[in-house]
Amino acid sequence: MEFVIKISQFLLSLSLLIVLHELGHFIPAKLFKTKVEKFYLFFDVKYSLFKKKIGETVYGIGWLPLGGYVKIAGMIDESMDKEQMAQPPQPWEFRSKPAWQRLIIMLGGVTVNFILAYIIYVALSFTYGDTDVTTESMQDGFWIENQLLLDVGFKTGDKIVAINDEKVTTYSGVRKNLIKGEKYAIVRNGVNEEIVLPKDFLGQLSSAERKNGTFKLRIPFMVGDVPDTSINKSVDLKTGDILLSLNGKDVRYFDQVESRMSAYKDQSVNAIFLREDEKINRTLTVSPEGKIEVGLATHNSRFAELGYFDIIHKDYTFLESFGGGIDKFKDQVSNYFDQLGKIFTPSTGAYKGVGGFKAIFDVFPDQWNWQDFWSLTAFLSIMLAILNLLPIPALDGGHVVFLLFEMISGRKPSEKFLERAQVVGFFILIALVLFANGNDIFKAITN
Repeated sequence: MEFVIKISQFLLSLSLLIVLHELGHFIPAKLFKTKVEKFYLFFDVKYSLFKKKIGETVYGIGWLPLGGYVKIAGMIDESMDKEQMAQPPQPWEFRSKPAWQRLIIMLGGVTVNFILAYIIYVALSFTYGDTDVTTESMQDGFWIENQLLLDVGFKTGDKIVAINDEKVTTYSGVRKNLIKGEKYAIVRNGVNEEIVLPKDFLGQLSSAERKNGTFKLRIPFMVGDVPDTSINKSVDLKTGDILLSLNGKDVRYFDQVESRMSAYKDQSVNAIFLREDEKINRTLTVSPEGKIEVGLATHNSRFAELGYFDIIHKDYTFLESFGGGIDKFKDQVSNYFDQLGKIFTPSTGAYKGVGGFKAIFDVFPDQWNWQDFWSLTAFLSIMLAILNLLPIPALDGGHVVFLLFEMISGRKPSEKFLERAQVVGFFILIALVLFANGNDIFKAITN
């Protein structure tokens, strides 16, 4: 069921982005009276799952979910329709239109993607507001379980006060600066220290096992579920019970439980839990591996009530949400450009983190949450827009470069040159797709 939820979100988000991107090309093409021969979701290599001709355009769904396209008459694109291009130019063809009209048609897709992302962020601001955790309220710092972070010098309990000499005040601020973070100012046991990350930190992080996350909130052990196979299945525990102590020794955080339990392997321990506002005593059996075989639950608002950290929430009026949306939009665009900058700097090793369709699939949660779905869709829309603007022939950005050259120089590149550039761009794209998805396969094998 979890797979069905993830794949449903993945396909819905991908389909929405592709259709709207191609619609961004389709609408100005039609406004400028340019013939659009095909409008396809996914690629129809030799076969279509569905197609129907309405007017002069065939609308369809292909079987290969690697994107989508609109086929505009008289345009050198991935279809490489040399037969059509060999005919005399017609007034309804792309190549017959003024350069400024062709430029608008080519920029239509990325424009729609940027607008879509902004609208989503406005809607998210108005509907959900902003929720965050203040770093100042995290009295005992972060939970560090990632081995790479431990290797470079971080420890559980570190308080992060600045990244690259810029003060950070919220949990989200720490997480979103992970890509460009190079120097961390921390407080450890009341002493100010500094951690400088190695140049290839992002490459190492991309290659490391991901299940332990990065900087995590320190939370208590809250009971989630007790499986029927658990050695403590007969103990009266309920979802939401919070572990306070073991054999008289306080246990404030979940990250303390494993080390405490290791001292009681194959024994029984007296545990005190907090159930709502009442403390209860329970006797737990510890397995030979030092486990009590009880699932973990999270409930941040409950943890905030108990003083583990402070949650701040901001609501937006309808008008304020437009400002909140633009702030989120600018942050994501800036962060993605930072990420691309790292990827195209080989010494950082960030290229090792480039992922393909599996990487995109994996970012969707295994439970349906509309806030998460739309947040991810907005980010993917920005990603799609920026990647399409890369000056690679066969991408929108490649076409834009040639059109700008034509508009500035007054000389139009020959169709032969454009055909060759398209072939080169196609092979570059294939190489990038193979590299990204190859990274996915490599990580799946090695992690």
